[in-house]
Amino acid sequence: MSPLIESLQIILKKLNFSEELIEEIIRSGKPKELDAEQHLISPGMVTDHMPLVISGTLRIMREDEEGNEVFLYYLEGGDACAMSISCCISNQPTPFKAVAESDVTLWVVPMSEIDRWMAKHPSFRRFVINSYQDRFDELMDTIDSIAFMNMDERLMKYLLDKKQSQGSFVIEKTHEQIAQELNTSRVVISRLLKKLEKDDKVELYRNRIEVL
Repeated sequence: MSPLIESLQIILKKLNFSEELIEEIIRSGKPKELDAEQHLISPGMVTDHMPLVISGTLRIMREDEEGNEVFLYYLEGGDACAMSISCCISNQPTPFKAVAESDVTLWVVPMSEIDRWMAKHPSFRRFVINSYQDRFDELMDTIDSIAFMNMDERLMKYLLDKKQSQGSFVIEKTHEQIAQELNTSRVVISRLLKKLEKDDKVELYRNRIEVL
């Protein structure tokens, strides 16, 4: 058995899937590798597969017609994108984009199996429902941060979320990249990061930030 399949089995067992369902997911799906910053899903795409993250992190973004972006949430090991499931079921173009935050390994399964698994396996039905709930909660957090937080609070929340998602205190991002994800200017981000450094909350290096 390959290390990839072993990792997939560990994730699926943690989701309390039955052996029968695990075998069906392995038999029906296939692996997909993404390099850092490679796009998995772009706005307007119609996809017929559900991605399940095995390793690495996907960044889910919303983009307007002028190319302005806003960060929505991360997908990590064991996560599925509820919005991609919804778009596949309704056969609608995706209104978001999914980008590899780091090198990512996925297991993609055809959406033709999703309805059958939801009807046949209660554990898979709970997984899909919980995925919707988790993504909804994360979207609400994003909306709250945009509506009720100052930019310095949004930036600190972004850094803490990033630290948690990648399991590291060191964030390898440029000021320009952070500004794009928070839909603001590089000058604003640089000024706020300098303030956070002065307050001993971060240390700044070239193209990376350490959260203290």
